Amino acid sequence: MASNPGRRVVTMEDVAARAGVSRALVSIVFRGVPGASDENRERVMRAAEELAYRPDQRARLLGRGRSRSRSIGISFGLHDENHGELVEAFYQASAQSGYDIILSPNAPTRSEGDAAQSLLDYRCGSLVLIGPSLTRAELDGLAAQTPVIVIARAVRDTLVDVVRTDDAVGGRFAVEHLVALGHRRIAHVHAGRIAGAAERRAGYKAAMRDAALDDEIDLITGGRFEDDGWVAADRLLAAGTATAVFTYNDQCSVGLIARLRDRGVRVPEDVSVVGFDDTRLARSASLALTTIAQDTDAIARHAIELAIARAAAGSTSESAESAGAEVVVAPRLVVRTTTAPPAR
Repeated sequence: MASNPGRRVVTMEDVAARAGVSRALVSIVFRGVPGASDENRERVMRAAEELAYRPDQRARLLGRGRSRSRSIGISFGLHDENHGELVEAFYQASAQSGYDIILSPNAPTRSEGDAAQSLLDYRCGSLVLIGPSLTRAELDGLAAQTPVIVIARAVRDTLVDVVRTDDAVGGRFAVEHLVALGHRRIAHVHAGRIAGAAERRAGYKAAMRDAALDDEIDLITGGRFEDDGWVAADRLLAAGTATAVFTYNDQCSVGLIARLRDRGVRVPEDVSVVGFDDTRLARSASLALTTIAQDTDAIARHAIELAIARAAAGSTSESAESAGAEVVVAPRLVVRTTTAPPAR
């Protein structure tokens, strides 16, 4: 049945009236608990299909006993391209696990705390937080209620487990590639205190020093989104020296490249650009961005394994005692068309 925005929402009472049974019986059917005959179950399900009724998934999960042991909650940035690809990988990694995936995005109008609390309300067996900016105390507060696995952020001395890319190595790979092409004036558009930014910044600086380019280290304030890259491009051009730039991520690269071209700067003829993440944006034919690829499949697999193990451990105290594991996944360089030797 096609959706109709102006149509009244179908309720459990509507299903009961169509099936000729009580609302309580409809509830029993959709919660999957004993108390309804096969005939009545069939009548209720047929009525629900005719009315295009969709049951409340929260009640359904709890009614089936899928509380802390059978669901994994995932909090992610709604507008972050890499987060979206990680979520897709989580679904694939958990497909045969018997666990439900429950999503709760954060956005400018919805805080990470609110997103996490929603997952707690669902009584998830464990939480997976992608790139959280929550403080360590806040993370420990969540971990005191249910096991927590943090993705894409180095967090130590807490009650949470961590699965992340080796961001410092990724930063090093970017610089080494540009140096091998002949670049010396290499800038880095960083993202301040955003998850992974400090490690990528450290890898950039270490590689520049190893290449005897200490005096060429150039840190430019940027961020994680296209608008941040647009602003960073103006800062890069104001300095007027760099022939190559390594950005915090692919989304930042998109904005930076767009602004460079808007101002008549050619990529890669005048300025080479390296991103980070290898998202769909980087792989698109229109951009073909040289980037540092994260192994999203491996990250998702390790995270799901940890999440299930923590959920199966039983009580929060048992899980917390053994928490603190860290899995670090190696990145790789993917060379495309946005890098080239510097112009003479």
